[in-house]
Amino acid sequence: MLTTLSIPSPSQGVWYLGPVPVRGYALCIILGIVVAIWIGERRWIARGGRSGEVSDLAIWAVPFGLVGGRLYHVMTDHDLYFGAGKHPIEALYVWRGGLGVWGAIALGALGVYIGARRKGIRFLPVLDALAPGVLVAQAIGRWGNWFNQELFGKPTDLPWGLHIDPQNRPFGYYQYSTFQPTFLYEFLWNLGAFAFVIWADRKFRLGHGRVMALYVMAYTAGRVWIEMLRIDNVELKDVFGVRFNVWTSIVLFVAAAAYFVISSRRHPGREEDVYLPGRGPQDEESPSGDRPAGGVSDPVE
Repeated sequence: MLTTLSIPSPSQGVWYLGPVPVRGYALCIILGIVVAIWIGERRWIARGGRSGEVSDLAIWAVPFGLVGGRLYHVMTDHDLYFGAGKHPIEALYVWRGGLGVWGAIALGALGVYIGARRKGIRFLPVLDALAPGVLVAQAIGRWGNWFNQELFGKPTDLPWGLHIDPQNRPFGYYQYSTFQPTFLYEFLWNLGAFAFVIWADRKFRLGHGRVMALYVMAYTAGRVWIEMLRIDNVELKDVFGVRFNVWTSIVLFVAAAAYFVISSRRHPGREEDVYLPGRGPQDEESPSGDRPAGGVSDPVE
């Protein structure tokens, strides 16, 4: 039964403009992408890049990221789409939810790499510019889980428990009505991680991919404890009694931490030039012919 202190779930996650469905999940993903591009653009200009280049890179990164996120989800939850009584075509229904963050990050980064090489941009500086905005995008995207009433945690009677409609409760939990709002925990964690990464980048002038490494460490540190609260079924659920996504987060945290330490020793400081040799803003001058100055002060640097 819904208590007055619980968090309500939306009564619906889809609205129709005539025959066109408008899905809350899709709106959250789109808004997150837009905000990430805006933050990344400001940080890139502050690093010495040209205005508009992050939007150009997004043309590569966004579709690659969507494909990667969906592939990761389908591979780790393939029984949802393949087997007796299943409909494989539904593996393509991205708008219904189901994007694996690490698949999205991996292929999204590949898209950035391809776009950066084509424009003569150094890969690591642009990753460092983009990484904090991705945390905000992930925070916003988690509200899509709220609209879909999915990926919530264990039953709870806490005042901020999330009410889940009976048809959306997993097998074995029908008698419970409120659950841990893991979407909200990750939303708040990611915003806090964003603030921490921005602070660290400003204070220590991180470069050579260390902002990206710090992003991975900050995100996975939260993902470990949040993932352990969740009760949704996943194909690779238990490895030595621990969810597969928890192990993934642990391995990535260790790898990112090792990279951060090694990079700090080998390449202290921050790159002075964000473009590859032979390519710079002077090669694609603005009407005034001015080259953006590296290290410009910026509120979100």
